[in-house]
Amino acid sequence: MSDRYAALAAAIARATGRHLEPRPARVVGGGTIDEAWCWHGDAGELFVKIAPLPQAARLASEADGLRDLATATAVRVPAVAGTGTTTTAAWLALEWLDLVAADSAAQATLGEQLAALHRCCAPAYGLEHDNYIGGTLQTNGWLEDWAEFLSRRRLAPQLALAQHNGYGGRLQQRGALLVELTGVFYSSYRPVPSLLHGDLWAGNWGMLAGGTPVVFDPAAYFGDREADIAMTRLFGGFGARFYDTYQTAWPLDQGASARRDLHNLYHVLNHLNLFGGSYLGRALAMIDRLLAETGR
Repeated sequence: MSDRYAALAAAIARATGRHLEPRPARVVGGGTIDEAWCWHGDAGELFVKIAPLPQAARLASEADGLRDLATATAVRVPAVAGTGTTTTAAWLALEWLDLVAADSAAQATLGEQLAALHRCCAPAYGLEHDNYIGGTLQTNGWLEDWAEFLSRRRLAPQLALAQHNGYGGRLQQRGALLVELTGVFYSSYRPVPSLLHGDLWAGNWGMLAGGTPVVFDPAAYFGDREADIAMTRLFGGFGARFYDTYQTAWPLDQGASARRDLHNLYHVLNHLNLFGGSYLGRALAMIDRLLAETGR
């Protein structure tokens, strides 16, 4: 085991120019996919994720997403020190940030800063490369129509993966119908292709001691900004001040609440595919509510 960590320390040192201790200092909690460590070095501490070697592309895409968000200069993200592999593992090294429990003032600041992030726009929806949502490949090929992007790049791939994982029957029948009818929800609304965090639940942001919000673990792409806001409501953890300051900075379309389930269905299907059948009933209920809105 010590040889494994020594090889990782050497690989990180070669890539970043930072000399690291031969073993990490302590494990860091909060992740469900990768090992996460605080690692001491001559230039201070690093946050290091370690994954099996076949997961190298996923960690590299996370680094790309953090760089994309950093370029927007709208909300603080951990700086990427480097990413790479050894003969047995993949790794991602980030700036170490001491996070504390976020207060309502930080939530207010985050709402304003997220609106600023969303004002970073592209000519179309997608990204120049695919990335990952959790452990699932997320396809991002550019499309000029958001309803088409949402149906073809988000919902249809998750339904196909669910079919592969044994979730057929009504989920596939009703899901396929919803994919066909996605455009109904955008008959009078064409969203701006905004830079999104892409996986903005309460576990993917925190606060520095001085009150500055920090976001991390992105699944970034250019899409409808309603998708980020919808995700903040999926599992809770965001307060009224967050939504108030976002609305003040850039009000959402009046029909946003009717499309919330449409955006969050993508994440619920992904949870079904990653974590199993406990999410099946929720996915079906969301699909039925959405189809009811279309008269089906």
